[in-house]
Amino acid sequence: MLLFFTLGLLVHFVFFVSIFDIYFTSPLVHGMTPHFTPLPPPARRLVLLVADGLRADSLYELDENGNSRAPFLRNIIMHEGSWGISHTRVPTESRPGHVALIAGFYEDVSAVAKGWKENPVEFDSLFNESKYTWSWGSPDILPMFAKGASGDHVYTHSYDAKKEDFGAHDATKLDSWVFDNVKDFFHAARNNQSLFSKINEEKIVFFLHLLGLDTNGHAHRPSSRDYKDNIKKVDDGVKEIVSMFKHFYGNDGKTTFIFTSDHGMTDWGSHGAGHPSETLTPLITWGAGIKYPQKVSAQQFDDAFLKEWRLENWKRRDVNQADIAPLMASLIGVPFPLNSVGILPVDYLNNTDLFKAESVFTNAVQILEQFKVKMTQKKEVTLSFLFTPFKLLSDSTQLNILRKARSYIKQKKFDEVVSLCKELIHLALKGLSYYHTYDRFFLGISVVTGFVGWTSYASLLIIKSHSNLIRGVSKEVKKPSHLLPCSFVAIGILVAFFLLIQACPWTYYVYCLLPVPIWYAVLREFQVIQDLVASLLSFPLSHFVGYLLVFTLGIEILVLSFFYRYMLTAGLIAFAGWPFLTQLWTRAKITSLSWTFFSLLLAVFPLMPVVGRKPDISLVMGAGLLLLLLSLFVVTSLMKRKGSFIKEELLVHGLQMLSTVLSMYVVYSTHSSLLKKQGLPLMNQIVSWATLASSLVVPLLSSPVLFQRLFSILLSLMSTYLLLSTGYEALFPLVLSCLMCVWIYIEQETLQQSGVSCKQQLTSIQFSYNTDITQFRQLYLDDIRRAFFLVFFLVTAFFGTGNIASINRVFCNQKIMQIGISIPFILIPFVLVMCAFEAVQLTTQLSSKGKMNYLRSIGFHFFFLVKDYGSWLDIGTRYSIYSRASLISGDISDLNLLHAIFAYHVKNTP
Repeated sequence: MLLFFTLGLLVHFVFFVSIFDIYFTSPLVHGMTPHFTPLPPPARRLVLLVADGLRADSLYELDENGNSRAPFLRNIIMHEGSWGISHTRVPTESRPGHVALIAGFYEDVSAVAKGWKENPVEFDSLFNESKYTWSWGSPDILPMFAKGASGDHVYTHSYDAKKEDFGAHDATKLDSWVFDNVKDFFHAARNNQSLFSKINEEKIVFFLHLLGLDTNGHAHRPSSRDYKDNIKKVDDGVKEIVSMFKHFYGNDGKTTFIFTSDHGMTDWGSHGAGHPSETLTPLITWGAGIKYPQKVSAQQFDDAFLKEWRLENWKRRDVNQADIAPLMASLIGVPFPLNSVGILPVDYLNNTDLFKAESVFTNAVQILEQFKVKMTQKKEVTLSFLFTPFKLLSDSTQLNILRKARSYIKQKKFDEVVSLCKELIHLALKGLSYYHTYDRFFLGISVVTGFVGWTSYASLLIIKSHSNLIRGVSKEVKKPSHLLPCSFVAIGILVAFFLLIQACPWTYYVYCLLPVPIWYAVLREFQVIQDLVASLLSFPLSHFVGYLLVFTLGIEILVLSFFYRYMLTAGLIAFAGWPFLTQLWTRAKITSLSWTFFSLLLAVFPLMPVVGRKPDISLVMGAGLLLLLLSLFVVTSLMKRKGSFIKEELLVHGLQMLSTVLSMYVVYSTHSSLLKKQGLPLMNQIVSWATLASSLVVPLLSSPVLFQRLFSILLSLMSTYLLLSTGYEALFPLVLSCLMCVWIYIEQETLQQSGVSCKQQLTSIQFSYNTDITQFRQLYLDDIRRAFFLVFFLVTAFFGTGNIASINRVFCNQKIMQIGISIPFILIPFVLVMCAFEAVQLTTQLSSKGKMNYLRSIGFHFFFLVKDYGSWLDIGTRYSIYSRASLISGDISDLNLLHAIFAYHVKNTP
């Protein structure tokens, strides 16, 4: 049995981590040769200003009086430079946005393991290619570009991380710090000959990272006065910086200014997904090498923004965010960042047609270089007869396009050069994607083969041990044949040799060799398979097809509920009518009505909004009061009983009620403090941590009697849950727990209805760490329905009020949220369901081996739905769905981990 559990954990762990090798790997390659435009650049220096979290519409739109919030930048648009929208790619987070701007490539999803903070791989950037770069701003952003730079030419000046306080009274001080320090820097340079010489060199960059808008947006929303006033503060600061540069360099006309943002922000103060408010960021450029404003009568954009912004007469030039990196490199004449996938926006350049053509040609060669290195790397580790090259961009095709482009340059057909080079760039990018995903199908087949084998093996053991479906299994022990093990050993050796000669990573050996012993174990149960097939053939075909359709329909409903939360509502409404379709209504009217009532009540939660809502602390207080009233009712009931353990139980409940009161006070106090912009009180943090710690310990002190232990778990976990709630979600665990309580009763009624006697009454059943497996009965078809209920309730617990992708809601406890303590917010309902099912298992003498087959099927389903592209919301949602289904379905559930934590009691007697 221990071997079975160990193997199950290993299989599910491999299945879970495999997606990081299959989907979430870095597409970056190294070893390319730098390329730069072989013509004099228009600028000697470049100033990059990034207003973190600035939405395009917030900057461009006029206020209620018809005035611009950023008059200086609007004047630039109308009289000095070019403007447009920078379309960001998601995830719309600060690190990926800055990497796209400065390095020219979109942050690969492997960076999620580092939380977008550290470099999962080293990459080239504009700063690294520059002669010198000076940067000012956040300590979260600046170091990552200095860390990957070669030599000592990227200098950072960052403020203390403690200044980044979402509850601070005035976040604009972050931007003021940057502007003031830049001015101090140039003032000091006049008296420092070495520094003065450096900042008068060519090919230099000044980077100003302005975090105030992002901080104010999170704390007060983009529609707030704080956010809008911060835009004016930034505009004033930019004006001062531009004036200072002109004065310092004698207005030599060799400075280029680029003002943009890394990402936008939703109306409710979050970012990370793909809503236009997050992906549309401003881009304003002016100075050396930049086109002057161009008046137009009509534009190609069909959105309503231009008229709203009253900018319809000034030509708008949109770009993708990664395109800004090659633009900056071209302006100051440095090599294009080696990993850049941006396409040079020539429409921004105020230069000769020859310069534009040469720049685009260099851009194409630089991206083609990445394609060639990627192809060579893949070709070197693949057997020649198995290697399939990217046919759209063969060696001859590359040479033909490059020769034709160079010929067009000589013939001064510059428009043709730009068109041809862009075609080559698009082909090279497709080829990069092709070789990046080259092994995906092979690895996917290997992992799926192993998982199907494990599911088959687990199912055979369940059928063999806990089912009367097989009647004719021979009890004679046959001498095992040596042919089967020898065949699988030979297969394993061949697979290992195949991987060895291709120099595959060690993880490939795990994915490809793990199915071998698993399928060997499956085929060893050949006699069981034969008897199972014989039994199924004797089963009425219509019944078999009917059960199969219901099983499949149940899986698909659950799969849809992961994407469309209202499917949970539909399922709960169907659950509400279940007692009336059976004989339960006639046997237990009160229990049936309670089941219907709480099912319908729980069905409301998936229809509620996840994000974009205002906090309603009164609902949190109401949930706390309901919990206290329920506690008083339980305490009153306990006081009427007799027993030596009653005093201890009353003491435990008293401590838990006190913890609930403290949690309610912390929520109210924290909410008031944040509204007053006073930050989070230290005492509230201490109480919050103490509540979390006690919620894991106090239930162990309660009585082992089933319902008393379950209620103790609810009280402890609800105290923590209240701290992380801002509205209706505080009521969710309470309603869910009531439904779980009714479920325990109704399952025992169902079991008695089917003619199975129950050995114990519900009021006398106790949790025990060691369960006697001889009490387990054989499985019946109704147990499939119980397994489905479990999985459905688990999914409801996880998605009833949101999912991992919606974690960016603003909880009351901002500090705690920042360090990841919001995870209990997701797990607490999940724990309540698992504890309830443990009670169902005890009351119905149900074996735990078969309860996860639904989730195994769902996990297998979601393996093919994982994405490594699209928005952070898409990637995060599908990854969280897959990981949740995979981990829940693991045999860690069969080890009864939750039972060990909450059901174990030290005393042998109550």
